[in-house]
Amino acid sequence: MQTARDLFVHELQDMFDAEQRLVEALGEQEEESSRPELQKAFASHREQTENQVERLRQAFEEIGEEPEETECKGIKGLIEEHESFKEEDPSEELLDIFNVGAAIKVESYEICAYESLVKLGKELGFKKAVNLLNQNLKEEQQTLKKMETFSNKLKPSELGVEEEEEERGSRRRSGRAA
Repeated sequence: MQTARDLFVHELQDMFDAEQRLVEALGEQEEESSRPELQKAFASHREQTENQVERLRQAFEEIGEEPEETECKGIKGLIEEHESFKEEDPSEELLDIFNVGAAIKVESYEICAYESLVKLGKELGFKKAVNLLNQNLKEEQQTLKKMETFSNKLKPSELGVEEEEEERGSRRRSGRAA
């Protein structure tokens, strides 16, 4: 990689892989959600992400490139984090809260990536590609706001604070008895 154009293509390929992975991940989150409003939000975002993949294909065409097989390690890591959390067998409620938090992380990642691509694309004069990327960026920003709203509404019914206090109290009592 020697030029800014090479970097742009590299980053575009990274986002192409990321968005493709997220189509599948969002489908899983939709199925996992226990709340209808979350199911609907993840389904809607999955459809939006499919459109973003198509815009990325168009951006490649606009700059005369073909998307190549690559791996977005950032998104791959966030998806692996989700899978690892599920192995801990969380309650439906906690899985919903985790999934919203995971979506916020993903949206933040994507926003940074698209902002970088847009900036570099402008510098390279890729006007049509930049317009497509800006559409994706705006959608990611809107989705982040939606997920933050969900995050503010979702509160765990069982905080675990009472159990911790009881456990500390019993440890103190057993320590005095000894």
